[in-house]
Amino acid sequence: MTDLLDVEDLWVRFPTRTGMFDAVRGVSFRLGRERLGIVGESGSGKSMTGRAILRLIRPPGQVDATHIKLDGENLLDKSEVEMRAVRGNRISMVMQDPKFSLNPVMTVGEQLIEAYQLHARGGQAEARKRAIEMLEAVSIRDAERVMRAHPHEMSGGMGQRIMIAMMLIPDPELLIADEPTSALDVSVQGQVLQIMDKLVQDRGMGLIFISHDLNLVAQFCDRVLIMYAGRVVETCDAHKLHEAQHPYTRGLLNSLPRFDAPQKRLEVLKRDPAWAEVPSVGPRA
Repeated sequence: MTDLLDVEDLWVRFPTRTGMFDAVRGVSFRLGRERLGIVGESGSGKSMTGRAILRLIRPPGQVDATHIKLDGENLLDKSEVEMRAVRGNRISMVMQDPKFSLNPVMTVGEQLIEAYQLHARGGQAEARKRAIEMLEAVSIRDAERVMRAHPHEMSGGMGQRIMIAMMLIPDPELLIADEPTSALDVSVQGQVLQIMDKLVQDRGMGLIFISHDLNLVAQFCDRVLIMYAGRVVETCDAHKLHEAQHPYTRGLLNSLPRFDAPQKRLEVLKRDPAWAEVPSVGPRA
């Protein structure tokens, strides 16, 4: 499998009153044209890893890595102007809550057209046609009506689909989805995942799926990285996630309710300070 993305020894740091805080510590992994899940508790560094790949960490935050290569090109060597050609065009990121990602004073159509023209620089008619096609691709009915609507008129599921359509308009090589289904009910969640899965397969993209839902990732992804305290503690095939061996992963799995094995009390995750230690040679996914 050819590597689409190669991340080596990634660190993200922020200065605090008590010194530097390491939000991401020595993360290394490779991604092909597959679905890679990144899971862990809140604060484990999942979202920071996705943002660092796109170089969206702004000062005083610091990003260091041996390399972050996209199709062999080191993104750390690119200027900010060059990175603007990468963001959206080659790598797109779906943020967690569409309410904070969509402009409330612009119609959905205006935002989709703007996204297309920013990267493809096509005419208005061509951009409008492409926007309608993308809304239909994410299973939105009556795309013409949605084009005229404002974000606040849309449900959470519709907003999430609109964000996916907007991010896929430039036909990127890699999609980073940060908790794309966390605010959705189960039925809508399944629809959004089916849409993303179809688009990834049809377009041959790579997908980084960031989530805290282990069961969802086990069903949807091909491989999984488990993060704790800013570092990767375990990597496994998604269908073997429930056979994971690291005590942190086992603790997360045992704290989940199961219909096939009901318990009076769920286990409480007991943390070991040793889990947060960065090994001299980190795991390579």
